[in-house]
Amino acid sequence: MLKKIITAKHRGFCAGVERAVEIVEKSLIKYGAPVYVRHEIVHNKFVVHNLKEKGVIFVESLDEVPQGTKQPVIFSAHGVAQRVIEKAKDYNLLFYDAICPLVSKIHKEIILLEKQNYQIIMIGHEGHPEVEGTAGQLQDISKLTLVQELKDVDQLYFPADQKIAYITQTTLSVFDTQEIVDALEKRFPDILAPKKSDICYATSNRQTSVQEMAKTVDAVFVIGAFNSSNSIRLVETAKKFGCKYSELIENIDEFDYQKLNQYQSIGLTASASAPEEQLNLFINRVTQRFDPEVIDYKEDEKIVFKVPNFLN
Repeated sequence: MLKKIITAKHRGFCAGVERAVEIVEKSLIKYGAPVYVRHEIVHNKFVVHNLKEKGVIFVESLDEVPQGTKQPVIFSAHGVAQRVIEKAKDYNLLFYDAICPLVSKIHKEIILLEKQNYQIIMIGHEGHPEVEGTAGQLQDISKLTLVQELKDVDQLYFPADQKIAYITQTTLSVFDTQEIVDALEKRFPDILAPKKSDICYATSNRQTSVQEMAKTVDAVFVIGAFNSSNSIRLVETAKKFGCKYSELIENIDEFDYQKLNQYQSIGLTASASAPEEQLNLFINRVTQRFDPEVIDYKEDEKIVFKVPNFLN
């Protein structure tokens, strides 16, 4: 029978997600509905549903935005390619970029590396919006090589005189990425590394928190989304560090709470794109059924990214 819930020290919305959601909400106040958002503002169904209820219309292409509209269009926290920004200008759209400042940092890195004639290796997941947005900063896409797994490193071949650098997606597994970086540095000893890790503080903190709890509980549950890279990495981290069972919960209304009765203790966390209220609601439903002890280790990360002044 379930006796204990341990919550992760670092969990829930990161500063970049909070900023992106706040940009959308303040745009609704300033301009009224509808506000158009290209792609999901963050990868979380609960957040997206709530914003739809307030009058946000999500689109995958600027062609879906009515011509001549005076309503704002917001680009998601994942960042967009330069061609998307140019298209918005061509369409004479009022647009705001809610890109996470830590993703914006990588955009600046890759633009500079191209100007310095580097061949750029990006460690990331093909098709992820952040990878597409970062690749879309380049004038010559052939300057970018995507590495998704450790085995991909063995397939890389460049001329002996070619300068090489690497960057990473912000939401990767810290531990798996380090293995790839080690392999790259072994194969290409002169490869240029970022001055500071591209994996963001929130991703790193949340994975470390799960690592710490993994061996102390019978199972780890992650509140998040199936299309969220950082959510999936948390599930993988729990398994990697000794937890026998870990599961991603996208919809707490559809979760089978009775299954928790087979564990004496569970660890609970929320991805960087999942709101704290979902985790708290999950805990309330569990305590109503089993009345376990709840040990909350939450710590404030004390990092804030400000929204543009014109929205205040």
